[in-house]
Amino acid sequence: MERRDYYEVLGVERSASDADIKKAYRRLAMEFHPDRNKDKGAEEKFKEASEAYQVLSDAGKRRVYDQAGFDGLRSSGFAGASHMGMDDIFSSFGDIFSDLFGFGVRGGRRPGAAMRGSDLQYELTVAFNEAVFGTEREVEVERLVPCDTCSGKGTTSGSHPVRCSTCQGRGQVVHGSGLFLISSTCPDCGGQGSRHSDPCRSCHGDGRVQARRTVKVKIPAGFDDGMSLRYQGQGEPGPRGGPAGDLYVLVRVRPHKTLRRQDDDLILEAGLDMVQAALGDQIEVDGVDGKETIAIPAGTQPGDVITLRRKGVPHLHHSGRGDLHVVCKVEIPRSLSQRQRDLLEEFAGKGVGKKRRFFS
Repeated sequence: MERRDYYEVLGVERSASDADIKKAYRRLAMEFHPDRNKDKGAEEKFKEASEAYQVLSDAGKRRVYDQAGFDGLRSSGFAGASHMGMDDIFSSFGDIFSDLFGFGVRGGRRPGAAMRGSDLQYELTVAFNEAVFGTEREVEVERLVPCDTCSGKGTTSGSHPVRCSTCQGRGQVVHGSGLFLISSTCPDCGGQGSRHSDPCRSCHGDGRVQARRTVKVKIPAGFDDGMSLRYQGQGEPGPRGGPAGDLYVLVRVRPHKTLRRQDDDLILEAGLDMVQAALGDQIEVDGVDGKETIAIPAGTQPGDVITLRRKGVPHLHHSGRGDLHVVCKVEIPRSLSQRQRDLLEEFAGKGVGKKRRFFS
């Protein structure tokens, strides 16, 4: 299917609240769920709505999408759901269905299949110039890791798992009837369909323990506030040897004291006195590359913009840089000496013949 705007897919405004987004997705999920709707195209519409909800219900992904659209999501590592099978959809979006309906939805995972670990998100704050030119950081992330005692197997005695009596090996406890069945993960086996008769004492049979790990994060030049980096397989490992989830690093950029970013251009206000504006001058301003000398033309007006080419932010996806725009702000003195007033009156043509003043 041709990719549509996520807000259009859910039928909500761009200013919609989290509650509005959840309500819209709940309605579409109930309407197009493949266990309930056998019409041609229902499955694709269900995938489309699920992908839209996955993005718009996540504050970080929604911010990236609002700022940079589908391209921004792709650059942050989000692949979407259009290419996924229904089993993958239910497995990856299980937390969504649990949040919406209180249980998982039927069809999520084959009984006994390895469960994928959870994705993690880490928020990293960097300085303005670090985002402009790129930087590397080492961050400590607290996450589940394979248990050293049992090597992630969940048992140290070599015992084999036995079928869970609660779910009869299915991994799910089913609720409801008819076409649309709701199921929850078995509370006793964690969805595995089996349990260890002699679980590891360190991890209590889960195969994972909590620990802190160091991850090297490389922020490319041109990164902006609210963008995310995806590190595949750096999330939490799945229980009992399941594949690891991903780590998403949400980048926050501290504002600059004088520079303001607009896409890949930078904007700076430069204060001039009226003599500099009238007669012209050379001034120095602080850009991201250091001091920049700017020639102020004679007769510069308030709001005039002087542009320094390729002195802005490096483009994230291709070579080159944006520009630095210097906005001239002419400052009028609030008090004048008598001599200054006389000269200004003379300049204004008020001192020819009979001397007149602006103010009594």
